This record gives sequence, structure tokens and C-alpha cells, in this order.
Amino acid sequence: MLNTCKLASHFTKLCVCDLLVAQCDVNCCCDPDCSAADFSLFTTCSVPIVTGDSRLCSQKAAIYSLDVEADPPERIFKLIDQVNPSVFCIHATNYKQALSFSSPEMPASENFDQLLKQFGNPSFSAEPDSWNMNTDAPNPSDYGVPIQTVDAFLRLPSPVVSSWCSDVNPAGFLVNQATKCTRSVSVEKCGNIQAVSMLFYINSSILVNITVQSIVVQSLNGMRTLLNGSDVLRLPLILDELCINIVLRVSYHITYTDAGEITEAAASFVLGAINKEVRSIQQSFEISFTQVNTKPVPLSGNPGYVVGLPIRAGFRPQGYPFPPLTQTLLDLLKGQSFPEYVASFGNSQAQDVLDWVPITHLHTSEQRIYNTFQSSCQIPVSLEIEVKWTKYGSLVNPQARIVNVTATITTTTLPSGRERTIPIISSVVFTDISSPAEPGYKAWPTINAKLPFDFFFPFV
Repeated sequence: MLNTCKLASHFTKLCVCDLLVAQCDVNCCCDPDCSAADFSLFTTCSVPIVTGDSRLCSQKAAIYSLDVEADPPERIFKLIDQVNPSVFCIHATNYKQALSFSSPEMPASENFDQLLKQFGNPSFSAEPDSWNMNTDAPNPSDYGVPIQTVDAFLRLPSPVVSSWCSDVNPAGFLVNQATKCTRSVSVEKCGNIQAVSMLFYINSSILVNITVQSIVVQSLNGMRTLLNGSDVLRLPLILDELCINIVLRVSYHITYTDAGEITEAAASFVLGAINKEVRSIQQSFEISFTQVNTKPVPLSGNPGYVVGLPIRAGFRPQGYPFPPLTQTLLDLLKGQSFPEYVASFGNSQAQDVLDWVPITHLHTSEQRIYNTFQSSCQIPVSLEIEVKWTKYGSLVNPQARIVNVTATITTTTLPSGRERTIPIISSVVFTDISSPAEPGYKAWPTINAKLPFDFFFPFV
């Protein structure tokens, strides 16, 4: 930036100010070669204040002026903190080039993995100053919604940036989690550390009270003992230079109805002891969910399937009117209870009927020519399963969704004569039928303007 100083004789000289450090060179007002006696030629500086980026909430400002009445004249320089009154200002930035970013690269299927590796991280935002307690109770479709308690939300401590525990991570509804983190402790202060006390994990009510299901005590050498009574609250206590009853592990188990109402909440604890040499401990936390009157089935994604996790399926009793040999071979290929439906998503629930895809069954016959007489008995020799899936949702975070499953049974004629070895084959193939991603554009706004019926009166 050029700082222009006005001369009394109606001509100007220029000097340069450095905005990056928010201050100017020693003789910036007037001229780099000006001496104190030369200041009398100047009246004022045309740029009396130099600041950094105006979008910052607080910034350094350099103020320049000339005292021409002093003998000899002198330049006056002050460095002050200037406050931006705008409510949309930038409070802090930890990257010097943050205020001059170029247009970000838009995610696409080709560069998504690269951008996720570059910018993705597992950290959570800080806990807000206040919680919105008007949130409706979660329902089966609200996966991941924080579980509400009387005062806030159920917290599941986890590591954030480092391995140290952060207690502001909320537990998500229907999201099974298992975390481990490190906690700083000492024998002298163990009674004052809330996060190593059982009370810290059961004093919040999730619309129902959290009951203690079991307590296991672990000694210094690692031996564990299950206590008979689980209704006893054991708090950290200093005993013979040891601190006992420190929480090492917490396991929550939540029971809910098909309407999303939490009916039971239980917690199991593992308590341990530390001596004076120990300065930190590792804590483990788990949470699991079970629907009332159902067997727990682990989720395979949330919502889309995760590669490597099993496909969720629905079973119903059925029988096959086949001879014993045929039935035996079918049991080998399909199992004792072959499913009739599969879940579209990895977190589909049994009560959501539209989320389940029926399995299409096909039968083909394989003709083989044998030297001996052929029998009329058809036996199954292969099972081929084809799972068609598609990418569902936004391009930024596509979810795997199953749209069709076909099970093809191939039969052949049982050869007559002596006993023969029959190869039995089963296979599964996954086919991606996703349509190419296309950019979407918002429609241009339309103007729906209507004139009054007498607008052109009396001309028309």
C-alpha cells in the first residue's frame, strides 16, 4: 500500500507501508530519506492509519501523524488494537493464507477419496454453551441422534485429536460404539476426578433410570472378581497408598421399542486400583441397543452397507417337497433357513416393511449325457446369488443400497448306476448398477406477477 504525505508546497512524495506486519518503515511518513528538519515541509499524512484484513474481529492498527509545531518537527507513531463492530467478523484464524483461499475443489466420484484423506478427520466439535432440550424423542429413523437425558445428552468418552479422553462425545441412538482413551489420574486426587467415578456414568436419567447390571473388581495384578450385589455404589477411595474403585470400563445396554421409546438402560462396570507410580489409565466404553422382544442383530451400515459386513436378511419357516437326497443338497447349498428378504440398507429395521427386498428365486436345468440309463430324479448342484446394488444419496457421501437379489438353483439329472461323486457349487456376485452421477442445478426463479384488472383503465 502506498502512503502519500502532502507537502506544504503542494506536491507529494510517496512511501511504502507493509500491511502484513501492520506497521511502516522508520521514515515512512514523508520520505525514507527525510530528516527531522525536513518534516516541516509536510502538513499531514494522507493515510493516517494502516490495518490488516478488515474481516478480522480484532486487529493491530498503526496510526501515523506529524507534529509540525515541535522543534524540530517529529513523526508520531502509535500501535493500537482495533475492534471490528461487525457481528460477521472472523474471530481467529490459525493459517496465514486462510483469508485468501481460492475456490475449493468440488467433490466428485473421481476425487472424493483423495479429498477425504486430505481433509477428513475424526474429531468432534466442542460442546455448545447450551443444549436444545426441545428435541423430540428419537424414533427408529433417527439413527445417530444424541440420546437425550434430563440435563443434557448421554456421553460416551472417546479420544479426539490425541489419545486423551474427551467427555463431550454424545452417544448416538441405535449406533453401537466401542471406544478407548487415556485418562490422567493420581492417587492424591482420585477422589476429585469425576470421570473415574461410577456416579459420573449413572447419575443422568435417559427418561428412565440407568441401573447397574454388574460390577467387576480388578486387582493390581489383573485378576477380576464379579461382585454378588450390583446395587452397591462404589466410589473411588484412598486405601493404603492405593486408590481403589476407579472406573476402567463402562458398558451401556439400551432397550427400546419399535416406536423409538427407550424402556431400559443398564450399565456394567469394571473397577480397578492404582498406586502412586501410575499417572494415567486407559478406559474403555461401549454402548449397544436391543429392540424389545427381538434378538440383537448387528447393523451392517448406517444407513448404507459397509464393505465386508454381512447382509441383513429376514427368515421365515419353509419346507421343500423334495426327496431326502434333494433336500440334503439344498440344505448344503442354501442352509437350513434360507432368507426370503434382504435389507435395503445396513440399518433397516424389521418393522420397516418397505426397506426389505424380496429374493427372486429362479430354477434352471442342466442336461448331462451318461452312458448308463438316466433316472428322472432331478437334484440341485449349484446355487448362484446375484446382489444388485446402487449408490444412494449425495455424491459427497454415497450410501450402498441393495435393490435386487436373485438366487438361481441349477438342477441336473441324477445318474443311475454305481455311486458317483457330484460337485456342488455355490457362488455370490455383487453388481453395481449405479447410474452415472450428474450435477444438479437449481431452477431459475420465476416471477408470478399479476396486474389488477383495471390497471390500464381508462385506456383499455
